[in-house]
Amino acid sequence: MTAEPVVAQGTALRTVLIVLCVTEITSWGVLYYAFPVLAPTISASTGWTLPELTLGFTLAQITGGLVSVVVGRVLDRWGPRAVMSAGSVLAVVAVVVVATAQSLTAYFAGWLLAGAAMAGVLYQPAFAALTRWYGPQRVRALTAVTLVAGLASTVFAPLTALLNTVLDWRQTYLVLAVVLAVITVPLHVLGLRRPWQPAEAHESETPSTIARSGRFVLLAVAMTLSAFAVYAVVINLVPLLTERGLSTTTAAIALGLGGAGQVAGRLGYARLERATSVRSRTALVLLAAAVTTLLLGLVPGPALVLVLGSVLAGCARGIFTLVQATAVTDRWGSVHYGRLSGLLGGPVMLSAAVAPWAGSVLAAWFGGYAAVFVLLAAVSVVAALLSLKT
Repeated sequence: MTAEPVVAQGTALRTVLIVLCVTEITSWGVLYYAFPVLAPTISASTGWTLPELTLGFTLAQITGGLVSVVVGRVLDRWGPRAVMSAGSVLAVVAVVVVATAQSLTAYFAGWLLAGAAMAGVLYQPAFAALTRWYGPQRVRALTAVTLVAGLASTVFAPLTALLNTVLDWRQTYLVLAVVLAVITVPLHVLGLRRPWQPAEAHESETPSTIARSGRFVLLAVAMTLSAFAVYAVVINLVPLLTERGLSTTTAAIALGLGGAGQVAGRLGYARLERATSVRSRTALVLLAAAVTTLLLGLVPGPALVLVLGSVLAGCARGIFTLVQATAVTDRWGSVHYGRLSGLLGGPVMLSAAVAPWAGSVLAAWFGGYAAVFVLLAAVSVVAALLSLKT
């Protein structure tokens, strides 16, 4: 067996955690959550349709999923400082390109760059850093970062809206690019200077060998299916609830309370980890996602029950993020975490990217969102059963 890397200690641990908390909330806020706020304004200003604008954003998610495989290799060799510093610089460039785009072609090019940047600055490299440097304490660190990053929409959605009241959308994005440059670039360059030992393994335990194993393939399929269901639920929840008779405002509140459910779920993950095995924990979380999705698909009301279903679905979604973050380490250790998590996270990101669109297409096909949620619940059950083999 390959020895686990020596972890950082004391002040170094706290510095890394603080740096990543700050940079994750900033990166998620600018690269992800600013877009839905600005999209209507961009459409009104440019004449580009919302589907065209959303396609650019979707292309970014797909690009991030593809690039994450390469990023994983670089992470194992050079560590998170190089990856996240370069990703931060690229993110700034990408936002500037989007902000100054005069054609859809340039707009799409900006989002393709943003997708590559996302692979270098969002959860994958941050999780790799915390997993390697925190060692046995990784769950506490991962939970802290996901809790803080979970507030990205809370901070940056209203901030973006506020900026857009006094600036046009291009100027707003340029201000956000400056925020990215000032906060994330120096913090990644200066705050992630811990030693990083390149991953080495015995010939029989290479990442390629693990990635080709039936256990890893089944895990990847299970996580990809579950991500598809989870993210389709998030984006299509408001249409489902309005279809059930709730007002748009009430449906939006239910979606927001689902975010609070994510926080609650993540806070309880450490206790769940101590009480369960890796297989049972994974299956339990995926099954919980299935049950909450089925509840939303089958129960017509009243509104309070539907809102409660949204909160429970958010709880399962929040825990799913941590299950994904720890999936590789819990099974194969942290030595090749970067490459293996990239191989695992790539299809998951691709699935999450197409899920919102697929959910709306299925709703049109089935004539409503209730049947879609029942189908998504079935997908989650299949994922849970497959995870028992991992």
